[in-house]
Amino acid sequence: MNARTGYSGSALRALILAAISVLAGCAHQQESYVNSPLSNAGYLPEADVTVELASLSNCTHSDDGVLHLNSHEPVTVIVHGCFSSAGRFRSLADVFAFHGQQTVCFNYDDRDSLTKSSQELIAAIERLAAALEKPDIRIIGHSQGGLVARRALIQERPDRIDLDAVDIDLVTISAPFGGIAAAAHCGSKPLAWLSLGLTKPLCQIITGRKYREIHANADFILNPGQLSSIVEEHLKIVTDEANTCRITNEQGECVQDDFVFSLDEQSQRDVDADAGTTSLLVKAGHVEIVGDANTAPEKLIGILQQYGYLRATLQEDKEEFARLLANLYFDHGNE
Repeated sequence: MNARTGYSGSALRALILAAISVLAGCAHQQESYVNSPLSNAGYLPEADVTVELASLSNCTHSDDGVLHLNSHEPVTVIVHGCFSSAGRFRSLADVFAFHGQQTVCFNYDDRDSLTKSSQELIAAIERLAAALEKPDIRIIGHSQGGLVARRALIQERPDRIDLDAVDIDLVTISAPFGGIAAAAHCGSKPLAWLSLGLTKPLCQIITGRKYREIHANADFILNPGQLSSIVEEHLKIVTDEANTCRITNEQGECVQDDFVFSLDEQSQRDVDADAGTTSLLVKAGHVEIVGDANTAPEKLIGILQQYGYLRATLQEDKEEFARLLANLYFDHGNE
């Protein structure tokens, strides 16, 4: 027993290991994804510009990054979360293509500083806007991607987006704007002292360079900044993930829940109060909301259509669309 702290060495080690072991839970496990071209590319508006833009791709797990876009039509930029990649949203890009809407995905190192990742997103948005005759950009960020996306669009940063004729809308999904509770130990000064400074390197090993930015007392969380005036709207989708299930066994019993962030972790007073921000609460799991190999993101599709980010499915196309969802989210094999 340490007389000064009251902690035994074994108890302290257990405390540190328990704190660190849960930090990897900010998203879902890495999976394999389909790399083939979008099956509904034929519905997309005719491309009139071909560009290769750093950090942007065609939402496949691996491709050449050459984008074929219609410069007069809106572009949706999808920002993935941690333990994920552009290919994670290939199926959602196909859903957009079915409705005649073009998408690109932002690629970044999810272990990097969120500030650095948001700087890279700023550069990507500016390059994309420069390639469009009528820059109309919608940004969708899931989980950690929501933190990165919003940070790229705040007014206070010296490198803020400086574009005159551009329309930008933001949609964030299940983003931990209030800080990740499991990362509280990374911001604990007493624990850093008790562990003789071991918590910081351990946190960095587990989460990467973002460990200083993701806990509730981090400046990144406490001072989120105000959205720039170029942002027309921020739709903040909050997921109530309690009692949700990601994987069931043959008996229908839940073997892995779909809970990642609580409602408190997804709430931040300044973010919620920002002008132009609309918060929408939906009962859905963290992965369920964006879909995976077992679940189609029907709730998210409905929300995006309700708020005008995704065109309504025509009555005569609904049967074909249902088949598409089954093929994209249930029947395809990993490649």
